[in-house]
Amino acid sequence: MNVNAIRTDKIRVGSHSIYDVLDQSLPKLTERAILVITSKIISICEGRVVKIGSVNKADLVKQESDYYIQPETHPLGIALTITKNLLVPTAGIDESNGDGYYVLWPEDAHKSARTIRTYLAKKFALADVGVLITDSRTTPMRWGTTGIALSYAGFFGLNDFIGSPDVFGKPMQVTKVNVADGLAESAVICMGESNEQTPLACITSADFVRFDKDQPTKKELKEWQIPLETDLYGPLLKNAPWKKGRAI
Repeated sequence: MNVNAIRTDKIRVGSHSIYDVLDQSLPKLTERAILVITSKIISICEGRVVKIGSVNKADLVKQESDYYIQPETHPLGIALTITKNLLVPTAGIDESNGDGYYVLWPEDAHKSARTIRTYLAKKFALADVGVLITDSRTTPMRWGTTGIALSYAGFFGLNDFIGSPDVFGKPMQVTKVNVADGLAESAVICMGESNEQTPLACITSADFVRFDKDQPTKKELKEWQIPLETDLYGPLLKNAPWKKGRAI
């Protein structure tokens, strides 16, 4: 698998549409390419921003989250949230590279991924092309951030091995590979987290990816998530001191 980060202009509020960014920055894509886009530039282009100082950030976190734990419980004053079925800090709201704005998550990352995928297929006359929208998150009991997929289009986000034999012929019971998140982790570490100015990446030669222009379906998006009732970490999460946010 090859991952190539792509440099762009500085993306400021009101300066570009996402299609301006793609037209100005992308090389020619080939069949079975996957374009990775950090959610931040989609949000900036879509106007999903709030001027810093115009609103209390804690109130903004409550607005954007499904559930939250008060930031006062953390020594650095960071709120832990469940937002769009993901466990993330501050409902995904970020200030870095926002040029004086809080940058929220895209309003509908699934819709953005689908429309961008359609645009790329037409622009480059491609049958198999994917789009992956990413952000960063923390991992419990580990320092550092890693990439995560907010949405994707044009390929299957899960490779299901349940029932397939292992090397000794024993059928696997629960194994599904999260292709979308795995690709996101690989791409985000190449794109960077600071001032690299490479909010795009192109993944090629990922032979394990199964392309389909109609993916993901509503069924696959539902299967991509695990409800707390069957989540391995559910007993911990259900007993945390959550307060209900206003996005639910």
